[in-house]
Amino acid sequence: MFVVTAAQMREMDRLTIQKYGVLSLTLMERAGEGITKAILERFERVAKKGVLVVAGKGNNGGDGLVVARLLKKKRIPSEVALLARKNELSPDAAHNLRAYVRVRGKVTEIAEASLGLLSERMRGKGLLVDGILGTGIKKAVSGLYGEAITLMNASGIPIVSVDIPSGLDTDNGTPLGVAVQAEMTVALAYPKLGEVIHPGLNYVGDLAVADIGIDPRAVEEVSPNTELLEREEVRWLVPIREPDTHKGTYGHVLVMAGSRGKTGAAILACRAGMRSGAGLVTLAAPRSLNDIFASTLVEVMTERLRDNAAEEMEPLGDEEWRRLLDRKSSLLFGPGIGVNDSTRSTLRWLLRNLEIPWVIDADGLNNLALEIDRLRNAKTPPILTPHPGEMARLINKDTATLSRDRVGAARSFATQHRCHVVLKGARTVIATPEGKVFINPTGNPGMASGGMGDVLAGILAALLGQGLSPENAMKLGVYLHGFVGDRVAAEKGQIGLIASDIIGGLPPGMRALSMAAS
Repeated sequence: MFVVTAAQMREMDRLTIQKYGVLSLTLMERAGEGITKAILERFERVAKKGVLVVAGKGNNGGDGLVVARLLKKKRIPSEVALLARKNELSPDAAHNLRAYVRVRGKVTEIAEASLGLLSERMRGKGLLVDGILGTGIKKAVSGLYGEAITLMNASGIPIVSVDIPSGLDTDNGTPLGVAVQAEMTVALAYPKLGEVIHPGLNYVGDLAVADIGIDPRAVEEVSPNTELLEREEVRWLVPIREPDTHKGTYGHVLVMAGSRGKTGAAILACRAGMRSGAGLVTLAAPRSLNDIFASTLVEVMTERLRDNAAEEMEPLGDEEWRRLLDRKSSLLFGPGIGVNDSTRSTLRWLLRNLEIPWVIDADGLNNLALEIDRLRNAKTPPILTPHPGEMARLINKDTATLSRDRVGAARSFATQHRCHVVLKGARTVIATPEGKVFINPTGNPGMASGGMGDVLAGILAALLGQGLSPENAMKLGVYLHGFVGDRVAAEKGQIGLIASDIIGGLPPGMRALSMAAS
């Protein structure tokens, strides 16, 4: 599902109206119909107590006026609190105010001096509809609108927001001073970017989408390049096992990982790779650690790499690389591998020479951050899987700066450095070298524990090894990781969730994901 910015939505509206001949009033009527339908599906019982539409003077208020009229026609008691003078309304909103009045709808004008009147109109109502502000605001909400939003939030009455909660920044989800705390938001045409990322998620409530009939040609011209991953799309990416196949059919993953004190990262990544369907997994690690790995990873082969007195793997020669990479389908580099001259030398060789799809994770990213300019010239663009701290090091900024625009940072980095990015966190962001971005809705706070990133890296490497493109491997791998986390948390609870729980849940999770949602 496309996710759009305020500017993209305005342009699609404009093209639909001005170029493709759809009346703006028609779009507003369809918006009202979609919102009304969503209200009756979710809130019909409480709506029967009475609905108060709190409307501003713009087209967002016009949408709310359509809702008030349609609810009244369905014998749902409705009235309107207008936070403006009638003569201040936009032309389309004024048209729908007249239409509402013609069906004997009650309208109360609210001025700053009469906010007590708003409290009076809210009293006894079962539902509030927020039609105050739309997607165009960029400055802090204050005055009459700000006080009205505060009153609505404090009322305890559920609120349904039209398109976006009033006061929420459309593009980054931050509240502009004060924002409506909605129980449900009905996005018009497409979700807005600020509604599907934090902190906007905390204000949106349940998100529904109403089709208002934006012309497909307008969408094509604007070409939105951000999507919210959906189960129905992702489930088709789960690999299918054909009867006449063998372990070689499903790829041979090479994992270069582990160092003294960080053997767990390598173990988790390898196990996740096996549980995600890889036919074979080989772990290449310092030979001094081989006994640990060989005794723990029963199904995984090991390659003993030369190491030095500090138990750091030594750089390989070209012939050693040829032998190590022979018949491998994908590579994972980095979990627990350490940051030192030897691992940086290994990474340089991979950037120059590797011809199979690969993932750089954890310490691999920390090594890369010290020589970031080499990434742009990588022979095979890797998938990078940074958490916010690692991403901040890659872009040489602090995490606070990164957190203000995670989507923009991931997209910019992926395009500038010709790589794929999985920026982990609440609502993980996936970015491609072509500038496409996918936002993942799965996962939960219980997954904030050590080793989860190693598991995700192993999943991604296994999917690459099974022949998925980097884009599809990222979409499936990230969604699956969170999907399994949600399933495990539903069974065991979020507190105490560990990475091994996710690994154990991968096979049944893949099976469940591949099936149509009930």
